[in-house]
Amino acid sequence: MPSLGKLMKQAQKMQADAARVQAELANKTVEFTAGGGAVKVVAKGDGTLASIAVDKSAVNPDDVEMLQDLLLAGINGALDAAKKMSEAEMSKLTAGLQLPPGFSL
Repeated sequence: MPSLGKLMKQAQKMQADAARVQAELANKTVEFTAGGGAVKVVAKGDGTLASIAVDKSAVNPDDVEMLQDLLLAGINGALDAAKKMSEAEMSKLTAGLQLPPGFSL
C-alpha cells in the first residue's frame, strides 16, 4: 500500500502535469467544416474559438437562417472536437495511476 507521502508526491506531480497539458492545449487547434466547406471553424484545445471563415457562396441575404445553421453546426462541431482532444490528452495523465482501494478520480 502506498504511503501518504508517496500519494502526495503523486498528486503534486499530476497537478503540475495537468497544468502543463492545459497550457499545451491552448496552443493546439482542431478544425471543423460545415456545409461542404462553406463554413470553417477552428477551435483551440482550451475550448476557445480561434477563427471562423465563411465562404461567400454561403452568404445569401434571402436565406440568413441557412448561414446561421451552418455557423452553429461549425462552432458546435469544432468545440466538440476540441473537447475530445482535451479529454484524450488529460486522460493520458491518469493512465496507470495506482490508487489505493476506495480512492477514485
